[in-house]
Amino acid sequence: MSPDRAADPSKQTGISRAAIRSWLKRIEPAGYAPGSECPRCSGTPRLPDAPDTYAYLLGLYLGDGCISTGRRGVYSLRIACADAWPGLIEACSEAMRIVRPANKISLTPRPGCQYVTGFSKHWPCLFPQHGPGKKHDRVIALDSWQQDIVNDHPWDLIRGLVHSDGCRITNWATRDVGGERKRYEYPRYFFTNVSDDIRQLYTDTLDRLGVEWTHCTRAGKHYNISVARRASVALMDAHVGPKY
Repeated sequence: MSPDRAADPSKQTGISRAAIRSWLKRIEPAGYAPGSECPRCSGTPRLPDAPDTYAYLLGLYLGDGCISTGRRGVYSLRIACADAWPGLIEACSEAMRIVRPANKISLTPRPGCQYVTGFSKHWPCLFPQHGPGKKHDRVIALDSWQQDIVNDHPWDLIRGLVHSDGCRITNWATRDVGGERKRYEYPRYFFTNVSDDIRQLYTDTLDRLGVEWTHCTRAGKHYNISVARRASVALMDAHVGPKY
């Protein structure tokens, strides 16, 4: 092999010179906009442009999301969405695009699920609940501006929490009717999270919405929140609905 050919990365790798030149010019990943404005740290802090979508994404993050530090100060927000719910995967991806429209979104397949991941330097600004360790091992409290958004868009937060860590099921029970044992079915919502703070945020918001709920214990812990009263299920159906 000639010295010129050995020194030519295009010929060594089979990648065009144009592609290599574009990579040298573009240090950040495609779709990443390092100068894109952050509503929380650019000039005067303000609310995100789509607060209803932000409330939904906040619920998804608190349920099944995490923020990790990457290279060059870029953070990744990753939310696990089960393959059984393709509509949820699309809704999660769309919410990330709306909240950070200039940044890259990717899907990474894992057994039984997809990791919906968005890259931005500003995820900790938008989700100050980020911190070391698992969410249930640290205090989770909303900043005042986040609480303002939740007060204005409570159902969007509830929908995000249920879509991440909840479900709508058809429950059944039996009872005696005219001396005969009969089975009857009824819909029920569950929300399960081991963080006391996140469950409290969920139930406080349900209280403000007039939704009745009860605790269901698991291994002696109040990890499960149930909504089973007919009127309350009807409210949840109108604003949340089953995952799809």
